[in-house]
Amino acid sequence: MIRWYYYIARLAVILFFKVFTRWQVVDRENIPAQGGLLLVSNHLSNADPPLLSVTLKRDTLFMAKKELFRNPILGYILYGFGAFPVHRGQLDRKALRHAEQALSDKKILVIFPEASRSKEARLKKAFPGSAMIAVRTNAPIVPVAITGTEKVVGLKWMLRRPGIQVRFGKPFNLPPTNGRKTRDVLDESTSIVMRRIADLLPAEYRGIYSDQERSDESQD
Repeated sequence: MIRWYYYIARLAVILFFKVFTRWQVVDRENIPAQGGLLLVSNHLSNADPPLLSVTLKRDTLFMAKKELFRNPILGYILYGFGAFPVHRGQLDRKALRHAEQALSDKKILVIFPEASRSKEARLKKAFPGSAMIAVRTNAPIVPVAITGTEKVVGLKWMLRRPGIQVRFGKPFNLPPTNGRKTRDVLDESTSIVMRRIADLLPAEYRGIYSDQERSDESQD
């Protein structure tokens, strides 16, 4: 991707959100200044990836479903913002290697554990991909809560300038596996990741994770 294109596109996205939304970023200082980092977020809208891309101030890569790259124009734009394709619902070894290399190169890797947008704006059952990468790399994880982008639909919303918030939690690491079976580890680790995201969200956004035990961080 030509770098000038990236910077022009980034500026355009920033102006778009500043003009048409009331965009708020909370606790961005929780993002470490360097080192590989796995960033996990809820997913409400197609606006979420570009929103996160311009909110972060470090080199960032995104996992995006392969279907989005079928459109050559959209695919070009996605590649420009650091996205790479992944096959949903199966073990995509190529995407897994790409993700692990990004973390090894000390970049930020963004994953939406739910794998697709939540049409009801509430957390739904997550896939284990983010937990698998975290377990394999021992990368620190930063949970992210996005609210308001579910209102970015059609054209009339631009006149209303909906409030959009991106909130970053504190970095954490998953507990040691202690030789336990992979499936058990992934299920438990995925629940930990999603509880951390739920901790940052208003109650009406927590979905199926609203009744689960709160994370240790929120109890301190």
